[in-house]
Amino acid sequence: MYDVLIIGCGITGAAAAFHLSRYQLKIAVLEQENDVADGTTKANSAILHAGYDPEPGTLMARLNVRGAQLAKDLCAKLDVPYLPCGSLVLAFSPEDDATLHTLLQRGQTNGVPELRLLTGDEAREMDPNLSDRVTSALYAPTAAICSPWEYCLALAETAVRNGAELHLDTAVTGLERQEDGWLVRTSKGDFRSRYVINAAGVWAQAVHEMAAPATFTIRPSRGQYFLLDKSEGSRVGHVIFQCPGPNGKGVLVAPTVHGNLIVGPDATPVEGDDVSTTADGLAFVRDTALKSVPSVNFRESIRNFAGVRSSTDRGDFIIELAAPHFLDLAGICSPGLTAAPAIAEYATQLLAGDGLALAEKKDFICHRRRTRFHDLSPQEKAKLVEREPAYGRVICRCETVTEGEILEALRSPIPPRSVDGVKRRVGAGMGRCQGGFCGPRVVEILARELGVTPDHIVQDKAGSWLLASQTKGG
Repeated sequence: MYDVLIIGCGITGAAAAFHLSRYQLKIAVLEQENDVADGTTKANSAILHAGYDPEPGTLMARLNVRGAQLAKDLCAKLDVPYLPCGSLVLAFSPEDDATLHTLLQRGQTNGVPELRLLTGDEAREMDPNLSDRVTSALYAPTAAICSPWEYCLALAETAVRNGAELHLDTAVTGLERQEDGWLVRTSKGDFRSRYVINAAGVWAQAVHEMAAPATFTIRPSRGQYFLLDKSEGSRVGHVIFQCPGPNGKGVLVAPTVHGNLIVGPDATPVEGDDVSTTADGLAFVRDTALKSVPSVNFRESIRNFAGVRSSTDRGDFIIELAAPHFLDLAGICSPGLTAAPAIAEYATQLLAGDGLALAEKKDFICHRRRTRFHDLSPQEKAKLVEREPAYGRVICRCETVTEGEILEALRSPIPPRSVDGVKRRVGAGMGRCQGGFCGPRVVEILARELGVTPDHIVQDKAGSWLLASQTKGG
């Protein structure tokens, strides 16, 4: 019998597991995919929003601002790439100017510090590549960027180090209320828990309706992106937004913590987790972004991708007890990445109010470090290679990722099971060639270390096979 069982290990589920693991609780996390952060968490804008956009009084507003404060400290403690670059919301017309005043007032009500309005010239002084058509801008210096999949992985790994169990490839198929809690039926057998947290993202409605009558509808919305080479990474120094509209915060242009430029997203209703990209959608993203930054060179695009946001018919986060000892964390769309640690705090308060006893651990672990060979000094590299020769074998030339780093990931609390799992942990395959050089070598290392043949290695999710059979003999 578990004390708390969490369904889903994206950023929301991982944050909940991390926060609860500071208490003397038996925790399990069930994830239907073969890795954490394998849904929306790995495919979003990577923005830690300041908090001026949500309507005052909503959960989004309160938890965004608190989450942004917590994220800065967590990223430092858990060794997650984080850059406090600030953001600019651009105006192009008198109507946009009025919207910026509304956002300023909203942000001040929400408690966002240091917001201020700029003239168009002042905005261009801060980011010279902005369009000459910009008439004014709202500057939010507390906005930041991070690596969302590394953030999720760090939270989940630390929860595991604190005793939480992670069960991958474990899809929930049914829930039954019992006298002492819940029976959770899955593709890998049954689990029993006193409390259940529903953090299933796009599938949260389906999980909710296994436990309680329908009270909300998930309306999945796909957002498509361009990721541009590092040659475009300095095109802007801040996160550049246009004024938000009914479909969200609009198309942004932003640096990434890895030195690239990200552009997107659009917003298209889809069924389920359809992450396909379309020519029309990407053309819209490109044309809209050029309004903000006309000089973006889209010929430097190295990858297109899409993520699906779990928007709902409620227009706010759904964080509530849907049944005794069953807590929904649903509709966690933007600013969900930012709000995640605050959502976890709030969820813990709700569970405590529902009778969950909380006794803090004396030995709670709240730190994490990993080796980034590329960032070491020449002296540090030499010492490391002398001690561990695998760090002297470069596997990914674009990002200077070594075999030692891949082996370190494979010996971590949540080891990768796929080529993209390695990519998310150490960056191999993130460069200009997108794995063209290092991909086969990563497959070779995975097969060797996992004790399987190369045709058992997948690109990402289960079934994404790379190899079918041997075609030539030696």
